[in-house]
Amino acid sequence: MFRLGIVVASLLACLCAQEQPGRFNVEVKLVTVLATVKNSQGVPTGELEREDFTLFAAGVPQRIAIFERQTDRPLSIALLFDASPSVAKELRFEQEAAVRFIRSLLGSGANPADRIAVYKFSDFVDEVQGFTNSVQRLERAALSIRTHGGTSLYDALYLAAQGLQNREGRKVIVVITDGDDTTSDIKFSQALEAVQLADAVVYSIIVVPITNDAGRNLGGENALKTMSAATGGLAFLQHSGQDLDSNFRQIERDLRLQYLIGFYPQGVPAGPDRFHRIELQVKRPGMKVLARTGYFSGPEQEPVTLYAPAVAVDGSAPRERKKEAPAVRGNKSSPRSIP
Repeated sequence: MFRLGIVVASLLACLCAQEQPGRFNVEVKLVTVLATVKNSQGVPTGELEREDFTLFAAGVPQRIAIFERQTDRPLSIALLFDASPSVAKELRFEQEAAVRFIRSLLGSGANPADRIAVYKFSDFVDEVQGFTNSVQRLERAALSIRTHGGTSLYDALYLAAQGLQNREGRKVIVVITDGDDTTSDIKFSQALEAVQLADAVVYSIIVVPITNDAGRNLGGENALKTMSAATGGLAFLQHSGQDLDSNFRQIERDLRLQYLIGFYPQGVPAGPDRFHRIELQVKRPGMKVLARTGYFSGPEQEPVTLYAPAVAVDGSAPRERKKEAPAVRGNKSSPRSIP
């Protein structure tokens, strides 16, 4: 018995000694990556196989556990309209183009489980229409939007991500705005984390009222470009109604030819940073990959509750609704959030 104790103690000591040089996270949570791959002409391709991809997390090669080519998993799309006065001139073009986008996405050949929700944001955020596949309801919601107040862009992105969080399948946010956030309680970093935690892809259609840099909110535009790139989406500059239609068509083409890739992180170094970078590569030359650049692990931010009014499409009186949100600056009782 004494000799056995010595052997066990020796083995434990060796194991401890081997663990000292570095610590690693062992995670069982599946991380999913929606990817769009385009050829040298910028045309999406859906013909690649699992063997054509290489995946790294924090620089460590990962085994691809799930691979779906031209995935037909249902789509949940949050369509966000900037309803601030700064985009009033373009709003009608945006509404009409969005209606055509909705009709095309939910038309013949669509997955019966696909759903779209419509949000508007000014100095507060309102879910004008919850997730539905009713084209009539979505059209009515989109065309009902009127301009008002400031611009709570990051609040809207955060709340849309929360609405997508527990939905099955692919999750997408399409936001139409000039990028000028003036009244959000949520910071850009908080909005980006919420979108990443929801596994959502962001497509940004940035309204450009003037062509030269003077007078444009380049900081807001760059923030949206960063968020779109970090989630595997794209950012477009809208100079006219014609641009808007072509942008919607490109988004639809991308969504029709997406790859779904999943992995269980292995060997990722442990540390205080909850964000881990992902790099998805294609072995074939001349191909460009659009995919999220990382994922979050560990505990989420401590939530607080914010309150806000909501206005129904039929014009009925606002009712108070509440939403879980991370700690924010400013007056927490300000009406800015929705469910």
